[in-house]
Amino acid sequence: MDFTERILATLLSEFSDLGQVEHLTRAILRLGLAVLLGGLLGYEREVMGKAAGIRTHMLVCLGSALFVMSMEQEGAGHDAMSRVIQGIAAGIGFLCAGTILKGRSTADVKGLTTAAGLWSATAIGVAVGLGREATALLGTLLALLVLHVIPLLVDPRPDADPVDPVEPDKPDKPEEP
Repeated sequence: MDFTERILATLLSEFSDLGQVEHLTRAILRLGLAVLLGGLLGYEREVMGKAAGIRTHMLVCLGSALFVMSMEQEGAGHDAMSRVIQGIAAGIGFLCAGTILKGRSTADVKGLTTAAGLWSATAIGVAVGLGREATALLGTLLALLVLHVIPLLVDPRPDADPVDPVEPDKPDKPEEP
């Protein structure tokens, strides 16, 4: 075996995890679905003008799926997979913490919904990576329901200012010089 053949053999062995059509199809399906579902969650945040938008949610979901899939390909047992998922959950906590900003009062907290969305995207990515695509799809649909329908039920008047509501029977006081 000459030098070029050895290099080619090494390259083929390095990419052997997708050597069979079934493995390639499964990887494309799972990783593509993780990107799609993460994008659906991130789209809502993007439209709302939040810092963690579509790309962030896509990458979080994809990364979670990839961590789990690579361990599954290695034949990891339940205990090892449990530790990987625990590590993913702990790791996403740092990213989520960076999205939460607290103001001067306890009512002035921003970013909690974005953090919860990233946390959900992580769980959805783990489900996809484990081959639980239907569960991941259902989780995504429920998360979208929470993001889009619940605000309509909780605050049906989107123009109302919850921090400083104006009482209808009292006029605003003019500012003093």
